[in-house]
Amino acid sequence: MASPALWLLGDQLGPHFHDAGEHADRDIVLIESTRALGRRRYHRQKLHLVLTAMRALAEQLGDRVTLIRADTYREGLRRYGRPVVVHEPHSHAADRFARALRDEGTVTDIVPTAGFALPKPEFAAWARDRRRFLLEDFYRSQRERFGVLLDGERDPVGGRWNFDRENRAAPPHSPTLGVPGPWQPVENDLDDAVRADLDRAREEGRIDPVGADGPRRFAVTRTEALHALRTFVADRLPTFGRYQDAMLADDWAMSHALLSVPLNLGLLDPLEVVAEAERAYHDSGAPLAAVEGFVRQVLGWREWIWHLYWHLGPRYLRHNLLAARRRLPRWWRELDADAVEAHCLRTALRGVHDRGYAHHIQRLMVLGNHALQRGYHPGELTDWFATAFVDGFPWVMPPNVIGMSQYADGGVVATKPYAAGGAYIDRMSDHCSSCAFDPKVRVGERACPFTAGYWAFLHRNADRLRGNHRMRRPLAGLNRLRDLDQLLDQERGRRRF
Repeated sequence: MASPALWLLGDQLGPHFHDAGEHADRDIVLIESTRALGRRRYHRQKLHLVLTAMRALAEQLGDRVTLIRADTYREGLRRYGRPVVVHEPHSHAADRFARALRDEGTVTDIVPTAGFALPKPEFAAWARDRRRFLLEDFYRSQRERFGVLLDGERDPVGGRWNFDRENRAAPPHSPTLGVPGPWQPVENDLDDAVRADLDRAREEGRIDPVGADGPRRFAVTRTEALHALRTFVADRLPTFGRYQDAMLADDWAMSHALLSVPLNLGLLDPLEVVAEAERAYHDSGAPLAAVEGFVRQVLGWREWIWHLYWHLGPRYLRHNLLAARRRLPRWWRELDADAVEAHCLRTALRGVHDRGYAHHIQRLMVLGNHALQRGYHPGELTDWFATAFVDGFPWVMPPNVIGMSQYADGGVVATKPYAAGGAYIDRMSDHCSSCAFDPKVRVGERACPFTAGYWAFLHRNADRLRGNHRMRRPLAGLNRLRDLDQLLDQERGRRRF
């Protein structure tokens, strides 16, 4: 009797999923589910990336792969007609579905995911008896566990675990960083076919995506992913660290790695990504602060978010400590940047519309900061980030949005709300000098919605935040505002952002 085939989901496409160990010789089944593609309003380019990546793998592996297009995954598996093995899916809903299929006998085994370095049992052991889950603690344990950037067995290279202080520079006084551009794929017939299929599905009402269809900017094959990784390490990693928290209106990529898509599609193993960066430090003299900052994102942050998603469980999605209940406005849901006047918010939202992408500071300190100040519902916001971004998947966003960005969990992930006024954005970007609003003004026609919104946020949540020692000084400042009543009236009726 033939051994079960390997059912690969659309974010499990690299060789570490299908060419390692007992899976090396298995037949593979891939299923394009029309219902899954149309279940939510995904970004058009995200749908393009996932479908192109799946079809590219089927083309690459030839007769070993059966690609089925069906209404549902269940229908596709029924048509395939053979039992399958599957890696742990990357969402609670998909995990429940896989377990149900295992109970029915369609799935014979659910094996550990190959997409992350640390196994779940090891994280559970690390997290046992902890009430707070701080990235820095986890990141150090990861470095020690995998022997990354160590001097000897336990000491960090350079004498420090974290060089974040060297990675917070304001942007230079120029339109761009002036670094080599990111690796750019060359589209082919597969891209054309996927684009035509998505056009047809939209015309027939089977999908209703958001955002622009555009040139593909991210890797969808293993070969492309390796090119993207090596190009970043050679050309852009040396300048990655210093300006990673800065924003330039005319330089959307800056020195960012842009590897989250191939990583989240499973095309790259996180440990090989980290090893490539570490080699650049040892062999090519890449600055330690840049290399450490990048390693922290991949081996620290990304792994931490993955494990928190599973450790905190589905109920975490219901956290809403600050009682934020406003629906996302239409211009936000439709990615209508032209409806926005604030230069920073318009630039970030246009990036999401045009590319399905904004870098991490735009996500946290512009988009997330705006949502926090305006009281958007954290669950709805989490779903938006997961669907409107090309690198957004269900496991990625809950700790990032509910915990880090919106403080809806009350401090499980972050030690304080990431709320800031226009002064922060002015310091870390080139946006404010050409904006309709003034970051120094909190009341009046030119009042910055971030500056005024910051104080309105503190006032609305003062009682909820009073027990947080990191919020004592901001709350004390709130009491010194002589124009607070005028500011609150203005923000309650604000129509311009």
